[in-house]
Amino acid sequence: MKLDPFYLIVDSATWLERLVPLGVRLVQLRIKDMDEDRLRTEIRKAKALCAQHRCQLIINDYWRLAIEEGCDFVHLGQEDLAAADLLAIKYAGLKLGLSTHDHSELDTALAAEPDYVALGPIYATSLKKMKWAPQGLAQVSAWKRLIAPIPLVAIGGLNPDRLDGVFEAGADCAAVVTDIAVNADPEVRTQEWIEKTNRWR
Repeated sequence: MKLDPFYLIVDSATWLERLVPLGVRLVQLRIKDMDEDRLRTEIRKAKALCAQHRCQLIINDYWRLAIEEGCDFVHLGQEDLAAADLLAIKYAGLKLGLSTHDHSELDTALAAEPDYVALGPIYATSLKKMKWAPQGLAQVSAWKRLIAPIPLVAIGGLNPDRLDGVFEAGADCAAVVTDIAVNADPEVRTQEWIEKTNRWR
């Protein structure tokens, strides 16, 4: 499977309305702590917008809603993976992305036969408190050797200046949250990411 090298992660359909029309081709909707009705509305908006702009939508965590709403891709963290019905996900035809932070988690992820594996944090990140130290580029290379030919997504502390190193180390895709979400001009920053990843597209 081929992923676009630029993987945007946002927490609302409003962000998608702003950024997807700029040329984003791969986006994850990652929403925490929202009631099911509002979540369903957000997913429906996101799905319609992504279909309009030929952007691959990935739903974080909410695999049941993703199935019910006819989505085709879900991303799970390790805790969510442990509680998920993988057979239901596979039977519904959903592609599956999984987070990993250490070798034990990688073994668990690979046993689930994912469509991609994410490794993080590559660099220090301010997004959330992490119990894992930054992985570094050597770990990116090691992970790629272990999972090939499955696509590898690098995440954590990335910005346009760090992309060359991440891709040269073996990542197929670079995921971003904070570098765009807290930027003074998210639209311009998104365009910088798109341009910077063109050579790997």
